[in-house]
Amino acid sequence: MDTKIFTPDQIQAAAAELKKGNLVSFPTETVYGLGADATNVSAVKKVYKAKGRPSDNPLIVHVADVETVEKYAQPLDENVKKLMKTFWPGPLTIILKLKPGALAKEVTGGLDTAAFRNPNKQSTLNLIQAAGVPLVGPSANTSGKPSPTLAKHVYHDLNGKIAGILDDGATDFGVESTVIDMSTDKPAILRPGAVTVDQIERVIGPVDDAVHHVSADQVPKAPGMKYRHYAPDAQVQVVDHKDDWKRAADWIKGQDETVGVMATDDVIDSINWPQNAELYSLGKDVSTASHLLFAGLRHFDLENGVDNILTQGFPATELGEAYMNRLNKSAGQKHFE
Repeated sequence: MDTKIFTPDQIQAAAAELKKGNLVSFPTETVYGLGADATNVSAVKKVYKAKGRPSDNPLIVHVADVETVEKYAQPLDENVKKLMKTFWPGPLTIILKLKPGALAKEVTGGLDTAAFRNPNKQSTLNLIQAAGVPLVGPSANTSGKPSPTLAKHVYHDLNGKIAGILDDGATDFGVESTVIDMSTDKPAILRPGAVTVDQIERVIGPVDDAVHHVSADQVPKAPGMKYRHYAPDAQVQVVDHKDDWKRAADWIKGQDETVGVMATDDVIDSINWPQNAELYSLGKDVSTASHLLFAGLRHFDLENGVDNILTQGFPATELGEAYMNRLNKSAGQKHFE
């Protein structure tokens, strides 16, 4: 099929494709999602096929309002309502217990819970409203690859596999939403993101912040807990400390091929780089680095097929926790030594 590019003034045309059971990628404030009617099982199955996604990896359901969540989920408790009031619309995904049979197992991974999100992107909220149904929306990339932060990233991975892409420019945050499980006795952060643990705890009190992975025989409640994620074709290595970059530059000089370097401006400006280092700025701090991480990984995949990418690490606190979660998965936990 031809993958069409829709602009924000073509919402009705994009919604028409969703109503026909086709797939349309949409932007959020975090990354681009791959949209399908969450109530249409055949449409949801197309999402797994287009992405090459494991069938036990549940999908996040994107909604335009809290009333839609109440249609599918068990009654919302006060802490859930506080989270929604504080962080929605925004980059927080909330896992809730479902009413029996409310959503198909293709959406939930066979669990009795589902993840809901109200994205802070007006064009996508308009799209959900025009479609008249909640939309599943995993990241719109080939499964395991870096998440897309531009429409061109989606087009690269999924051209010919989906009906269209709603292009509303670059995303704001660059890392996916925080996922919190509110279906258990104690709330648990299953995936760190732009909403930090401290921000959440100021609203609802203590949460469990150690549940980011599951074993091979478990079904994950949220994306990113089990399978390889965010990895470009090149081998990514994390450079943990600024003092390590001079040694990293010496290592690059000894390589026969070009090596990608992703670092903040102060690191880039402080090193005498060899000619075979291709530099990609992550801006000035962890905030800009989080925004640019996936775009940088895709830059080296799409525009310069390097075999190695050295990428700057940050302390895993606040937003740095989300950044390092994604970077370590991109690198397969490989750190420059």
